[in-house]
Amino acid sequence: MKLAGAGLVAAPFVNLARTRRARAADGVAKRLVIFFSPDGIVHSHWRPTGGGTDFSFPAGSILEPLAPHQDNLIVMDGLNFFQADNHEGGMEAMLTCKGDAGSVGGGASVDQFIASQLDTSTKFKSLELGIQTSAWGGSNQTRMCYSAPGQFVTPDDSPLNVYDRMFGDLLGGEEEAAKLRERRQRVVDLVTEETHSLRQELGSEERHKLDAHLEALATVEQGLQASGSCGEPPLAPVIGNLFSDTQIPDITKAQIDLAVIGLSCGLTNVATIQLSHTVSQSVFSWVDGVNEGHHSLSHIDDSNPAGVAHFAACERWSAEQFAYLLEQLAALPEPEGEGTMLDNSVVLWAKEMGDSRQHVCTDVPFVLAGGGGGCFTTGQYLSFDGEPHNKLMVSLCQAMGLSNDTFGQASFGAGPLAGLMA
Repeated sequence: MKLAGAGLVAAPFVNLARTRRARAADGVAKRLVIFFSPDGIVHSHWRPTGGGTDFSFPAGSILEPLAPHQDNLIVMDGLNFFQADNHEGGMEAMLTCKGDAGSVGGGASVDQFIASQLDTSTKFKSLELGIQTSAWGGSNQTRMCYSAPGQFVTPDDSPLNVYDRMFGDLLGGEEEAAKLRERRQRVVDLVTEETHSLRQELGSEERHKLDAHLEALATVEQGLQASGSCGEPPLAPVIGNLFSDTQIPDITKAQIDLAVIGLSCGLTNVATIQLSHTVSQSVFSWVDGVNEGHHSLSHIDDSNPAGVAHFAACERWSAEQFAYLLEQLAALPEPEGEGTMLDNSVVLWAKEMGDSRQHVCTDVPFVLAGGGGGCFTTGQYLSFDGEPHNKLMVSLCQAMGLSNDTFGQASFGAGPLAGLMA
């Protein structure tokens, strides 16, 4: 049996009444979700018609599945990645904005930076969920989340592993869960004590590395002390071969469901869902007529309209997955406030390139969804004339209650994107 849709299981799971309340308007988002799909875009099949608040999604276009959520969207194009090009450069810069140890974010990706700044006691600082991200190992092709320059945060490609991490403590009953947490706490205490003792014997460079290890141990300890507000866990997902392309739809749905449940239970306030990676060779065989790898399709030029149509159909399927994520968040009332979870969330669909045929990181498309607790003016299609996408990352930070005016390389530009904030 597959994991049931979060909209079906999460309401009784967190003991919430299904009553839609007024839209939240406190000006600060409660959670951040980033959804990624790879290999750029063909703009003519992606762009809405019109502009500003008067826009629509053409029939058959990539974004048409998002039409039911139009009032909750800000569709953006015209954003550029500075000092980044091609697949790998775009993947690395997409969420880091080329930051280094001396910049705001310290070279971390925006999700990890925001997670580190939130004053919360959630079980997980962040959750990274993947769909076929690791067959090639960890590199700047396969990773989008960074804790520091060159330090990958690896997504978990197995829904069952994610489920066990989220709910394993609850499966044997509260008494067994308490005993397990106590045993784990003793191990963490012992390792922390030994690490502190070792620190006194090291030089400054080695101490810096050890301090990062101590910070990681503190995160583990926080997770042991927090359990979220979940009652009985849902049924565990059952997935076949994680590396079979035909399993991608089931894995994607399971990972989205788990992300939404984790957010609704208060297990985390930051989640990323990474659908494959740049230069993805996955074959979307469940999409009508597609029998070629995603990356190969992304580079077919206009002389082969059937091939371009197949790539657009694959991207439309990705849009359907993003729409499903929004549906699940919109179906749940905010656990500790007004409106729905979507009203109080920032949800970003990110891409690592613009025109896939040109291998460029200019005119990169983004879709922002959710009211962000009232901080965003949604229901817009905005075109930016080469603005640095750093400003979008600043907008995310400020929506989550942070005050930084730059993110990543400050020389690229400061302040949030104009027109987004309410």
